[in-house]
Amino acid sequence: MEKDIAAALADVAKNRTEIIERLIEFSETDMLLFWGENKDLAERQQKLWQPLLDWAQSEFGVQLKTTQGIDVPKQDENTGEKIRDFLNSLNDGQLLAFFKAALNMRSVLLAAALVKGRITADQAFEAAFIEELWQSENWGVVEEAEQRRNELKGELKEIEAFLKNGD
Repeated sequence: MEKDIAAALADVAKNRTEIIERLIEFSETDMLLFWGENKDLAERQQKLWQPLLDWAQSEFGVQLKTTQGIDVPKQDENTGEKIRDFLNSLNDGQLLAFFKAALNMRSVLLAAALVKGRITADQAFEAAFIEELWQSENWGVVEEAEQRRNELKGELKEIEAFLKNGD
């Protein structure tokens, strides 16, 4: 396991610029920018997501635009630069954790909150899978989806532990 982490950290150090650029591109379609139209779901998103959006806007120094539609909301031109500055401030271990968390949660903003200790792995999971969890409550649990979510929750807990051990 330690050998795997050492290899992953070496990859991050070697490919830092490319990783950061991929994350900036990925941030344009961050899940926290796309809100549901259902009233109950939107209320849950408001409760969980809005404090995280407020924190991210403060952390990055940008005003993030959201939508209830399918079109990607156009962000201010300096948003990518502000996110790049944030990502460049991370050490290789934090960037590794950030990258994995962002891909697992489909959210650069949630990954930032997790890496900076603003939220726990459990809170990150709940925010990242709010729509799927809401659907399960309303229409029943799909076993394969539940298993996949449990695996991802475990990975988020591993990322959280890695971050705590790395500091």
